[in-house]
Amino acid sequence: MPESNETVGLEELEPLVGEWSMEASPPGGPPWPGEGRVSFEWLEDGAFLLERWSVDMPEAPNGVAIIGCDASNGTCFQLYTDERGVHRVYEMSFGDGEWRLWRGGDDPFPQRFAGKFSDDGKTITGRWEKSPDGSNWETDFDFTYRKVT
Repeated sequence: MPESNETVGLEELEPLVGEWSMEASPPGGPPWPGEGRVSFEWLEDGAFLLERWSVDMPEAPNGVAIIGCDASNGTCFQLYTDERGVHRVYEMSFGDGEWRLWRGGDDPFPQRFAGKFSDDGKTITGRWEKSPDGSNWETDFDFTYRKVT
């Protein structure tokens, strides 16, 4: 990805680019059945990162997200949509081997994700959390990405 003032902040996302398998499980439980795949690719010469995923489980939606950053301050956002017609905006941080997404405040369904990259960069182990009341957080599901080679 070429670096310019417009892409400052996005260059940190390069470790996501490529195809990954996904595995989810309830807290402390076995992985849910079916396979999940996600791919990340650059759009518009690196101005945005496109994320597409599909899951072989009817309860889990397929979807698309666009990731972009504000070059003036490096703040990143993910614009999310899925096949159920759900649309969400997540704030995002990425760096030092961690990837975080969150939406809260007055949102009717506060959520957050925290993932940690393995030393070799081929696995991201994380957890999605939800907050029924906006202040107390509970694990929604554990999540693992594995880079497909």
